[in-house]
Amino acid sequence: MTAPQRVAIVHEWFTSMRGGEKCVEALCELFPDATLFVLLHNKGSVSPTIERMPIRTSWIQHLPFASQNYRYYLPLFPLAASQFNLKGFDLVISSHHCVAKGVKTDPDALHICYCHTPMRYIWGHYDEYFGPGRTGFPTRVAMRLTLPFLRKWDVQTAVRPRAIVANSENVCKRIRSIYDRDSLVIYPPVDTTRFPENNSEDFFLIVSALVPYKRVDLAIEACKQTSNRLVIVGDGPEAKQLHALAGQNIEFRGWVSDMELAKLYSRCRAVLFPGEEDFGIVPVEAMAAGKPVVAFGKGGALETVLVTPEHQTGVLFQEQTVDAMVRAIKQCSTMHFDPRVLREHAMKFDKQVFKKRISEFIQMQWDASRSKSPQP
Repeated sequence: MTAPQRVAIVHEWFTSMRGGEKCVEALCELFPDATLFVLLHNKGSVSPTIERMPIRTSWIQHLPFASQNYRYYLPLFPLAASQFNLKGFDLVISSHHCVAKGVKTDPDALHICYCHTPMRYIWGHYDEYFGPGRTGFPTRVAMRLTLPFLRKWDVQTAVRPRAIVANSENVCKRIRSIYDRDSLVIYPPVDTTRFPENNSEDFFLIVSALVPYKRVDLAIEACKQTSNRLVIVGDGPEAKQLHALAGQNIEFRGWVSDMELAKLYSRCRAVLFPGEEDFGIVPVEAMAAGKPVVAFGKGGALETVLVTPEHQTGVLFQEQTVDAMVRAIKQCSTMHFDPRVLREHAMKFDKQVFKKRISEFIQMQWDASRSKSPQP
């Protein structure tokens, strides 16, 4: 069978190097001649592997204050995505958590969606982004008016990809519930080789965008109560409120280099993960560094953090409350975790595993589409 000649990779935006961008990075390594399409791109915000690729942006890029406040333009994103010119591309891979899957392709093109989640802003996390106290009154009114359209568009455009890959069993169920489509689970890539061995120091670590659903506030309050030192890596729209909430034992680092982050993972006592994630690469990175995870026991953490009698790689707490997190932190502090067991478990999510599985799936779908045979 022939291989695709022109490949497009569609992502929502490049503003930092998070889990979704690491998936795009791996796809760029698989398809080094691909063209990238994003709503907007803050130059220098992602890895050199991505930055060297040809990147085409939408007109969202040129709207006032878009580089920092792009989320306010959410009602315009479906239109911007649908206007990407993908004519002539015979393979389109959409890295989707907002509108990427909604692009229009040539009739004969193969469109595969790697779905991080159905659009979280309009489904499960709506109140955390647009509820009272989260944003201004005009924005809340605008979102209430556009919410029915966005939900309808999100569901209707779920038929555009020929095949959907989910980043976790958690998201697979959500795709079935919201889009009424089946999907194959391929866990996202984690670079498990970049973490130096080091002695633990007396601090806990959070690596997170500072946005509402990550619940960094819970970790801050829990560490204030237990007097544990907490180092927070990340930035985002919640930064000002979280700084105001923090005490002297809370340290904000902003986004740091990969090398510095690897050192922090290797030196911390444990990584805190208080939000509900679709998958969550951070717990796997922690375990690859030989460190346990204290996580909210819902969503993707149930697929990555082991708490069986035979193998335990962290502690799960069942209620998203400060008291529950305090108890989990205290429990973690009294336990012994074998770094070798943690690293061995993390290897199941290694980047090379992702690249092998996704490339095999894409080739299978490509061969089927060229031969006009039914989908497997």
